[in-house]
Amino acid sequence: MAQRRTPFGDRARYWFDSTLARGAAALVGWMALLCLSVVVPASAVLVWTDPAAPASPTDRLAEVWRLTGETLRLGGATGTPLRVTVSVLLALVTLLYVSTLVGLVTTALTERLTALRRGRSTVLEHGHAVVLGWSEQVFTVVSELVAANANQRRAAVAVLADRDKTLMEEALSTKVGSAGRTRLICRSGPVTDPAVLPLASPATAGVVLVLPHDEPDADAEVVRTLLALRAALAGVKSRPPVVAAVRDDRYRLAASLAAGPGGIVLESDTVTARLIVQAARRPGLSLVHQELLDFAGDEFYLVSEPSLTGRPFGDALLSYPTSSVVGLLRADTPLLNPPPATPVTADDLLVVLTRDDDTARPADCAELAEDAVIASGPARPARAERVLLLGWNRRAPLMVDQLRRRARPGSVVDVVADRGEATVRQVDEAGGARLSLTLHHGDITRPETLRRMDVHSYDSVIVLGRDPAPGQPPQAPDNRTLVTLLLLRQLEEATGRELPVVTELIDDRNRALAPIGPGADVIISGKLVGLLMAQISQNRHLAAVFEELFSADGAGVRLRPADDYVLPGCETSFATVVAAARRRGECAIGYRRHDEASTGPAYGVRINPPKNERRRWAVEDEVVVVGRD
Repeated sequence: MAQRRTPFGDRARYWFDSTLARGAAALVGWMALLCLSVVVPASAVLVWTDPAAPASPTDRLAEVWRLTGETLRLGGATGTPLRVTVSVLLALVTLLYVSTLVGLVTTALTERLTALRRGRSTVLEHGHAVVLGWSEQVFTVVSELVAANANQRRAAVAVLADRDKTLMEEALSTKVGSAGRTRLICRSGPVTDPAVLPLASPATAGVVLVLPHDEPDADAEVVRTLLALRAALAGVKSRPPVVAAVRDDRYRLAASLAAGPGGIVLESDTVTARLIVQAARRPGLSLVHQELLDFAGDEFYLVSEPSLTGRPFGDALLSYPTSSVVGLLRADTPLLNPPPATPVTADDLLVVLTRDDDTARPADCAELAEDAVIASGPARPARAERVLLLGWNRRAPLMVDQLRRRARPGSVVDVVADRGEATVRQVDEAGGARLSLTLHHGDITRPETLRRMDVHSYDSVIVLGRDPAPGQPPQAPDNRTLVTLLLLRQLEEATGRELPVVTELIDDRNRALAPIGPGADVIISGKLVGLLMAQISQNRHLAAVFEELFSADGAGVRLRPADDYVLPGCETSFATVVAAARRRGECAIGYRRHDEASTGPAYGVRINPPKNERRRWAVEDEVVVVGRD
């Protein structure tokens, strides 16, 4: 059989590719040939069509050569061959010099731009915030720092993480949005290397925040970062305050030692467990926590008020028209909701909930309180509770411990988890003898499991995602949580009865996907810890304040029925509610309207209303107080 002849086009393309494979010389030759094939014919057309062109062919060819030389910058001199050759040689030397110079300048600029894109230049800022590490919390922390710096003229936040600088900038731009007056600076490098940390200039920073990443060894990484920071700041006299977070209580002591005397270390799992349990006991409390922690509304400040020196603390509660007093800071120790008769000393600072640090202006509001509408009956006694815990993770034992510490006689907690997630021994150790605790094995993503538990018989239902397996993304537990919530929603629609569900999610973006009612309690663990870190970074004394506020046994944030304070159906001012709470040994800081509980964005929550605000109080309304159970 005759061999098939290769087409000419394929052979020509193959020959062309083969010549290009010989290197730069072949490429230059082809480029020169291509330019000549275009420039020479075009120059000849211009010369032959020019009425002023020479008449003789020799002179016309010389003119073509001159025009070609000017176009290609090759001299274009005419005359003897030697003159032409020297002219071309000089032009080539000039071209080589210029191209080399351009190449060197281009290479230097490219290397400089590449170095800048890699984030390897040192930050030259003073009083800025330094964020070390990268996780989902970084977006919350940076957003809150931007909000806190909204009234600052030259504020900056420097983020140092072992990630690409461009990717960090794009992620912050997408999730944080406009930074306003605050400059966001990203630097790339390992945060556990003391030689890399100076890129963010922690020695001149106003505060340093250390974030745990999303991997299982996050706590050990935080400790290493704090040790690296201590080494990088060796010899610095005035060190910036440090705020860090760990997951496991076992690492808190090591992290505190590494952070130094002025360091604040939070336990994210403990904080999350406390807030989930509190929200389970009183639906809607997570919305109050959100309002208290972000910088969008009112925040806690420490103010000095000499006019209250020597007077009882109870007088301070009605001494600020647009601010709410919740306690005292005495010798760096917070006294939240002290007895009303506690005298205010000259060195005490008031813990005040207000719009800004300059909005806490004193003025007597006692005349606004109306004693005639204050409820005089006893507070409703706490009763036994039934809690259903769907799922099990590393925070579940902490939640059971919180439930046990405040359990009333007859309280029941039922745990539903897959085999292997939780054992009877684990559950028994978490519960102890004060709480009736039972483990049920089952898959919480199957409808028959939920129907078997009769979920409507419980006072609250807590849905937890399992711990991510090695190699899984940190947001993986949310997938099972969303399926469980979908099944619970189906049960609500089938029975027409609403379930008091508290959900723990990892990724804040899944909040919009969760099939739950508006205003439902959703705890985004990383977001809450990020909000706490941002608040404490502005005032380190607030760490002890929040520790007390969110504790199970101290003077924490509570939601109480409004008819425990004022007569239902009566119209009165918020000052009356504050006076009623003072009689009960509590500090009223807001309320939640029942008729707006399903209407966003506040879902009925109103924190720190003016004392002269008047409204008609319904039986279903609730009052937000700082007090003890």
